[in-house]
Parts: sequence; C-alpha cells; structure tokens
Amino acid sequence: MDKKTILAIVLVVLVITISMMIQTNLFSNQAAAAQTTAETQSQETAVQTEQKAVEEEKSTAIVSSAAKNTSSEKFMFETDLYEIEFDPVGASISSLMLREHADADGERVDIVFKGENGHNAFLLYWGDDFSNPVMDTFAYTVDGQKVIFTNDYTDSNGHKFTVVKTYEFKDGEYLFAVTVDLVGGSDFKGIGNLNGYAYTLAFEPQVGPAFKQMKNNNYDYRRVYIDGYNNKGKLKKSMVKFSNGSYYTTGQLQWLSVTSKYFTVVGLPKDNTLAYKYSALQTTGGEIAQTDSLFFSRPETFDSSSDTIYFYAGPQLKKYLNSYYSGMDNAWGLRSTNLDAAMESGSMFGWLENILKWMLTMLYKVIPNYGVGIILLTIIIKIILWPLSRKSAASTAKMTALQPKMKELQTKYKDNPQKLNQETAALYKEEGVSPLGGCLPMLLQFPILIAMYGLLNKHFELRGALFIPGWIPDLSVPETIATLGFNIPLLGNEIHLLPILYTASMIFSMKITQGQNSTAGQGKGMQFFMMYGMPILFFFILYSAPSGLLLYWMAQNILSMGQQFYTNAKLKKNPKAFDKKGASGEKVPEAVKRYQERLKKLEEAKAAAAKSNKNKKK
Repeated sequence: MDKKTILAIVLVVLVITISMMIQTNLFSNQAAAAQTTAETQSQETAVQTEQKAVEEEKSTAIVSSAAKNTSSEKFMFETDLYEIEFDPVGASISSLMLREHADADGERVDIVFKGENGHNAFLLYWGDDFSNPVMDTFAYTVDGQKVIFTNDYTDSNGHKFTVVKTYEFKDGEYLFAVTVDLVGGSDFKGIGNLNGYAYTLAFEPQVGPAFKQMKNNNYDYRRVYIDGYNNKGKLKKSMVKFSNGSYYTTGQLQWLSVTSKYFTVVGLPKDNTLAYKYSALQTTGGEIAQTDSLFFSRPETFDSSSDTIYFYAGPQLKKYLNSYYSGMDNAWGLRSTNLDAAMESGSMFGWLENILKWMLTMLYKVIPNYGVGIILLTIIIKIILWPLSRKSAASTAKMTALQPKMKELQTKYKDNPQKLNQETAALYKEEGVSPLGGCLPMLLQFPILIAMYGLLNKHFELRGALFIPGWIPDLSVPETIATLGFNIPLLGNEIHLLPILYTASMIFSMKITQGQNSTAGQGKGMQFFMMYGMPILFFFILYSAPSGLLLYWMAQNILSMGQQFYTNAKLKKNPKAFDKKGASGEKVPEAVKRYQERLKKLEEAKAAAAKSNKNKKK
C-alpha cells in the first residue's frame, strides 16, 4: 500500500476522530457551563430571594374564592378528530390524542407531549410571570362541542370576578378556539399592576409525537416559528433564534408555532392588534430531552374582557392548512391566516419536489406500497435522464479506455510537465472526450437529487408506510434490526441495515464508474479516498436517515451500476456506439489511427536522431 493510500485512510480516521472529540468537548463544555451556572446561581441568591418575594406578592394578589368541593377528576371529551383528556385543575388539557395518522405500530399521536411532572397545555399565568401557573380547580360544564370552565377570584382590592375559559371545537377541523373571559361586577376595574399584562395563555411543554432523545438534525427536530410583518408590511415566516433558551417580542404577529417534522401547533390570536407579548421558552436535558413552550400574554385590562386565541393542532397537510385562506373553506369562517406557511418549507426546488410528489402518489395508486413506488420512481427518473446519464457513462468508459495511452504519455514526458499537459490535451481533442464530460451531466441532475431528498425526508404519507414486513415497517424512520445494551460512538445503540447496504452499493458503484480510471501518484491516493473514504463518511452522516431516503439512494446506486455495466459492454462490442464525431471532424477510430501514426513517426524521428548522434561520435 503506497503512501498516498495510507494518507487517505488516515484522513478518514482523522475526520471520524475529530467528530468524536467535538462531541466529547461538547459534553465537557456543557459540564463547564453547568458549573458556571451553579456558581452564578450561588452569587445571585440574594437577588433571587428578593425576586421570589415580588413573584409571591404577584401570585397572591389574585386568590381563588371558589368552593373547595369542585371535582378535580380528569374527564374525556371526543370529537371526530380528537380524543381529549381535560383536567379541571388549571382548566387545562393533559392529552390531545389524534384519532388519525397513527404510526406503523398503530401508536396514535398525542399532540401534548409531557413527562410525569410536566405542565398540561393551555394553563393560565397571572401577568407575564411563567413561574406560577394557575392551578386552581375549575368547575366545568359540557355544552355540545364546547367545554366551559369557571372559577371565582378576588383581587388585592377585594373586588370579585370570574374567569371563564371556553374550549370550542368543530367537526372536521384541527383548529379550535380557546376563549378567556374576565367577568366582574360594577366595581371590577380589570387586572393590572402585573408588569402590564393581565394573564398569559400557554401551550407547553412540547408537541408530539413522543421521543426519547432529540438529535436536533434534519431527521428529527422541534422548531419554533413566527409569522410576522416585514418592513414592507408583508407576512414572512421565520425561525425563532433563542437567546439563553428564551425569546419574546411585543411586535405584531400573525401567529406563533412549534413544529415537528410532521405535526405542528400554531397559536393564532383572533385580534392580533391587541399588543400581545409573544414568548417562547426552550429547555434541554430535563425530564423531556427538549421542551418548546409558547406563551401569549394579554395586555392589562381595566374592565371585563373576552379574548380568543385559535389553535391549530394537527398534521402538516395542505388540505387542512390551506383551508384557512377563504372563509368558505373552513367552519370558523377564517381567511387570510397564512397558516399554510406553518408547514415545513420544501427545498430550493420546491416546484420540482411537488412534481415528484405527484408522481409518487400516482404510483402508489397503482401499487399501494410506497417502497415499491420509490423504486419505480427512481427507475422512471433514470429513464428520463438516460440521455444525460448515457453521456456521462460513455465519457467515463472512454476515459477508462484512454488510460493505457495516458500512462504512455506520463512515462514519456515525466520530466516535462508542460509537454505532458500539451500532449494530454491533444489526446483528449483527437479522441473527442473531455475530463469533465462525466461531471457536467451529474451537475444537471443535482436539482432532482435535492428535490428527492426534500420529498423523501418529510413526505407526510411516508409516515407509517410499510415496505417489507419485519424489516422496514415505516419508511419515515430508520429501520432497526437489533438494539444493543450499550451505545456505539456516533451511532447509538440501534443497528440499522440500510445504511450498511447503501454504503456497500456506493462503494461498488464508484468502483465500476471510476475504479478503472487509475492514475499514478496523488490522483491514485485521492481516488482511493473518494472510493472508500467518502462512502464511510456518508455512512455516519446518513445513519439516522429515514428508510425511504436511503432506499432511493441505494436504488439509484444499483441502477447506476447496471447502466455503467451496459455502457461498458456496448462500447466493448462497438467502440463508436455512443460517439459523435470528435473535435477534428473525424470519427473516433480514425482519430485513434491517426494518433498512432503520429506516435510512430515521433519514434522513428527519435531513432534517426540517435543514430545520427552515434555516427557523429564515430
């Protein structure tokens, strides 16, 4: 094994080692940060004690005056799309289960994902203080598709008022309304002196489905988005950038959302001109690996008030989210909500992604198996791109055939690099080939690769889609053939077979398309790295990729190998099978013959010159 080959292997090992070191340093930095935090907390004890006293004063400024015999037992409420568990404590929702869109195991999605000690969804907080939720037990009544909670309170001035929290649902809608009414007598002056806000309505702690760990990558994530107005007065969606785990704005927003790959919760105030304070908190490493909570703080009021916030809690599907543009398309009469922007955006080639999605849907209607559909779609794409891929394959085959002549030139002009470059260029010109001939067609196929990645990474219909029973039950997640009792660095404790098969297919594909184009020195070492190092790196990068995505890339590699086999065999049988005329206007076989004659003349001239020099010496 030459030095360049050894260097290539060292580079691969070095990249993997550095990745592990970065991961180790990350844990070290987290530990250091935790220690610094502990020291800071110790230094700020006095300040926190004072703040706690202020918060306690705020929390006790409004006290419950309701009867203590109200039932605190949870109860179920059902719609055509939800099974909901309400909790009278806090007038909250402890479970929001979707009737449809279960995973491959039949496990249904609970939009409210919380641990044993986590908060319920839609709790109230007085003012904009998120540390003390209102945990009083509310009385409740059920009126058709409404669940109404009530509780009486007395403020610091002794004025009595009632909080009425109403949940209203409609058939066929993943959007429901949460209305908070503050109802007081003639002496009620509203709720003020709480940092300028009356109360906060929250969705916490996390949007489902449940997860054990949050890798926060392209394959599994939770993100918070806002839909606000830019300086041109147009709505624009943007992802929230947290600062020390928190975010807030008092600017006018259309909505605030927390999103997973397939599901989303969007909070949409009925009156977004009311100067709400929109907040979000993100924590990691607690009972749930990552929490993302949304808060809507209502400005202080000086009278009785009634405010509604709509919540969409369901799948990221256009047929639902698009229905809120026209009031005729939804039961609420909402329009121009821009809710479809809450969906995870597609790739830069979104239009192409939509075309491919339509093709995949049509194939599924013919053969109701998305795994088969992905393979058939890959074959169709290969057929459509055959003119481009044939040119690339033929160029690769021709470059392979030129290797013996290239080696002759390298040997002959090893001490004259400039002459070697000139003769090499002349050879390419005479043969009618280009070193970039195999690369350009691949670049033209790049948009399709990007669009297929965007489609197969998050196409909703792939969720729970079975391909091969017992092996690939869900094309939207990695398949698992074994679970270990320990973690493998960079991989975890789950063994996936598809990444291994994909890596093997990638190596064999590169061997066939490039393996025979061996060159000396640096080129050979780089080629070894490309043939083995790159597939190994991609193995780690794509280890947790969805099965559908890996299935596509593996099928792509296998078809490329078959195509190259075909091209090589065709050229071996008939060298001009795929050739047009070369740059000189002659067919390739004629150009080769003329090149050979030229080499022969050069050898004869060299021999004559040597003989002449020998005679002169005599």
